Formats: sequence, C-alpha cells, structure tokens
Amino acid sequence: MTLNVFNDLEFESVVREFDTPDVEGWEFFTESHGVKIYRLYNETSGLYEYKVYGTLDDCPPDVCSEVYLDLEYRKKWDSYVSELYEREANGMKVIYWDVAYPFPMSHRDYVYKREYKELEHNGQKVYAVMAKSVECSEIPEKSGVIRVDDYKQSCVLTTDGKVGSKAFMRYYDNPKGMIPTWLINWGAKTGVPSFLTMMQKACRTYPEYKAKRMAATS
Repeated sequence: MTLNVFNDLEFESVVREFDTPDVEGWEFFTESHGVKIYRLYNETSGLYEYKVYGTLDDCPPDVCSEVYLDLEYRKKWDSYVSELYEREANGMKVIYWDVAYPFPMSHRDYVYKREYKELEHNGQKVYAVMAKSVECSEIPEKSGVIRVDDYKQSCVLTTDGKVGSKAFMRYYDNPKGMIPTWLINWGAKTGVPSFLTMMQKACRTYPEYKAKRMAATS
C-alpha cells in the first residue's frame, strides 16, 4: 500500500529554492565551506528549523541522490547510524533510524515516511526527497532510546552546471531530553557541513561499493 504524505505543491516549493531562496523572516546563521545555513525559531519547542544551501563540487546529482537514498550504504559511511532499515508497518512503508548521540547522551530513534521524485525544472533534472516522522504502533519505543516524533527533512539536488551538484536541505527535529540549547546550536553549525563532507566522500566511493555489492550477489 502506498500512502503519500507529501503533495506535488510541497515538492514544487522546495525545488523553487534553487531559483529564489525563500529566506524572508529567516535568520542567517553561518557559512562554512561554501554552505550557507539559515534558521527560523520555533516558539512552541524553543528550537530552530534550518535551511541549507550548498554544493558538492565533484559529485553529480544522480549519484548524490542514490547515495542519499541507499540505506545499506549509509550504514557504511555514517558513523552515527546505530540501526537503519525500511519495512512495512501499519499499512505503509516506513524507515526506522536509530542514531548514536555522543556519550553520555541517549540514542534517539526515528520512524518516518520518505518520498522521492525526479522532476524537471528549468530544463534540468532535479532529485527531491522529503521525509517526516509518523506514528507507528508496530515499531514500539525501546528502553533507553528516546523516540523523536517531531522530525521533517527535505533534500533537493540538481546539477551545478559543471560536474557537481547544487544542494538544498530543510530540516527540523526535536530531540527531546535535557540537551542544552548551545549544544544543539553547535550541532547544527558543525553537523550539517560535516554531513555534506561525509556524503561527498561517500559519493566518490559509491561506484566501487555498488560494483562489489553486485559481484557478491551475482
């Protein structure tokens, strides 16, 4: 059963960020290694939602999108992944993701729905992924792990006109627990550029990984 949680207008909205970044009302947060980050305060949670604009110089968007979507490969290159898989639950396909937070903080886990579309925009192919947390009684909470139930993320990739990719990401999550605000801000400021750097390295080695995987299953 396919249950869509995002509509076409939502996909079109994130794709338009490449033409005219919509940052009215957003605060410029930081810029590092060609990555610009803006944030918007959420008065309900006291946390921020983030928009990220950047480039991955030597990684074409079709490879980047494949790397972003490949859960098995992410276990190889993302050291924060403790557990990650996709399964049918409550009549829909969901992803379960257990994230190892730095000691002494507890792990966080997520159950979310993810949707992917390939679109045409200004004559270029655009790869768009949207995700958000969903309630799922068939994947109960685990002892010692904090369930993040307020999470949303989008990632859009297109060519930079050379051999790399332009990337836009928008994300928000409420990790709950007693995490100091300064630590959450530090994580946002350093974590996103770090994630893009890790993903760029993962893109470079992905063809080799795919070849080995195909050889192992043939």
